[in-house]
Amino acid sequence: MSDSTPIRTRFAPSPTGFLHIGGARTALFCWLAARSSGGEFILRIEDTDRERSTSESVQAILDGLEWLELDPDEGPFYQSQRMPLYQAAVERLLDEGKAYRCYCSRERLEKLREDAMARGEKPRYDGHCRHLDEPPKGIEPVIRFRNPDSGIVAFKDRVRGPIEFDNRELDDLVIQRTDGSPTYNFAVVVDDLDMRINLVIRGDDHINNTPRQINLYHALDAEPPEFAHVPMILGDDGARLSKRHGAVGVLAWRELGYLPDAMVNYLARLGWSHGDREQFGRDDLVELFRIEDVNRKASRFDTEKLNWLNQHYLRTAPAARVAPELDWHLRRIGLDPAGGPAAADLVRVQADRCETLVEIVEQSRPFYADFDEFEPGAAKKHLRPVAAEPLKALRDRLVDVEWTPEALGQAVHATAESLEIGMGKLGQPLRVALMGHGQSPSIDQTLWLVGRDRALARIDKALAFIAERAAASG
Repeated sequence: MSDSTPIRTRFAPSPTGFLHIGGARTALFCWLAARSSGGEFILRIEDTDRERSTSESVQAILDGLEWLELDPDEGPFYQSQRMPLYQAAVERLLDEGKAYRCYCSRERLEKLREDAMARGEKPRYDGHCRHLDEPPKGIEPVIRFRNPDSGIVAFKDRVRGPIEFDNRELDDLVIQRTDGSPTYNFAVVVDDLDMRINLVIRGDDHINNTPRQINLYHALDAEPPEFAHVPMILGDDGARLSKRHGAVGVLAWRELGYLPDAMVNYLARLGWSHGDREQFGRDDLVELFRIEDVNRKASRFDTEKLNWLNQHYLRTAPAARVAPELDWHLRRIGLDPAGGPAAADLVRVQADRCETLVEIVEQSRPFYADFDEFEPGAAKKHLRPVAAEPLKALRDRLVDVEWTPEALGQAVHATAESLEIGMGKLGQPLRVALMGHGQSPSIDQTLWLVGRDRALARIDKALAFIAERAAASG
């Protein structure tokens, strides 16, 4: 395939769990390879494992791809709906003598395995049923592919370079189970051939499947696609990324407060690079990505770098990109996005203080919902009788002031100056009055985000608290 050939590739997950980080990166590489070459990206759900495949997992995969905005040009296709295609291919191979029925029992196959391992050899089927004169009765056979006995299977991997396998190391793999369902290696070949896939991008744990599949292509008188096997992803500790590292499902990272653009940028950089550059928008990635530039070595997942990237996108992304995600997080904890400041305003104020949307939402609850009580320590320290006069004076100014950060900041400073007190003696009591605790953005921004009516009501609440405190102590 020449460099100018449009790439037609596919992402083909098995719906036996969520869309994990490794699968999401493979999907991204497939999507980028297709988009960068003017080709097509196909989505195929490999759901022939009837016991493990679930509709919940299918939906998790679709939701994960939708969140990352990796839109397929075709699909999703479901292998479970393509059984006649596999059956026709099986019958063709049987008719041409390139496949045969195998009646070997599980006990015989296990004995073969044990004997081979005792001899220090790689377990492989011995071809016992290749030349059966009289098939046994009452046994439902599997169908095996008649793998070539000699020769070399060679291919040039687009990531790893030239790879060779000796056919003597490959046995006659099962291509159809006793229930008539195809095995993985056979179904993917039939599908990729039917879908005209010319580049298969997948994890390097599939390398040992590739020579078997290439032999199947040849048996079907077809030219194999090219292959690109990408390395695994390691956790922060250098071990293979797994559940024990925390959130390995893509949607779990959404729940932790990461933006899809940040995740796409980060996943692209897990094994691929363009100089020393770290930040890539989607258009940049489409323009620059080449599958040959993927590194052969495993990549290490670095949560700190992801946090840094996420904050970058929080600070620089257009409000229209961030708002839907922020609204999703607000609703997730029971807050009404319409009950407080606009998402763009909130992000603009909080992005420098937070790395994730979850942090922003947690620190911004008082902008959307009233609190019942002041935090005891902050109230004891700052809502004292001495704070009553500054708070009341400021409240009077706030009734008619223009509600912008600039005007609000000027009102606070003017109040402090008129009373000849330091900003701390007004700013901190005001912060506790507005937020219920002593932490918030700058006081002008805090007032602005709380809103006029809510700010006035909370100052009144603080003044009442101070009055009750004074009465109790008197």
